Amino acid sequence: QVQLVESGGGLVQPGGSLRLSCVASGFRMDSYSIGWFRQAPGKEREEVSCVSSNGEYTNSAASVKGRFTISKDIAENTVSLQMHSLKLEDAAVYYCARGPTWAAMCRLHDIFYGAWGKGTQVTVST
Repeated sequence: QVQLVESGGGLVQPGGSLRLSCVASGFRMDSYSIGWFRQAPGKEREEVSCVSSNGEYTNSAASVKGRFTISKDIAENTVSLQMHSLKLEDAAVYYCARGPTWAAMCRLHDIFYGAWGKGTQVTVST
């Protein structure tokens, strides 16, 4: 059974950092691209970052470039999202999702993603 479980969310002040993790079961992460997405209350889901199946190609939305880093630990079957310099507008529920079996690319659009986790809440507040 394919499953993705996110963790690491919490409450942080503006300028702070969090590290989110996405643990997969039922499949190997080195066979699939993985994406992180987020959705704030009253807003549409938006893409954050993605990583290719081999872990060597990443891409991030302009809004988080230079602040967020996505990485894949194949041995642990985990994808992490390291977030620095968090802003109020980063507050959202963050989801990881399984994408296509692209070895050296990934796409920042949810149309390419199938299995989704249930999300982890990130709150940025003073």
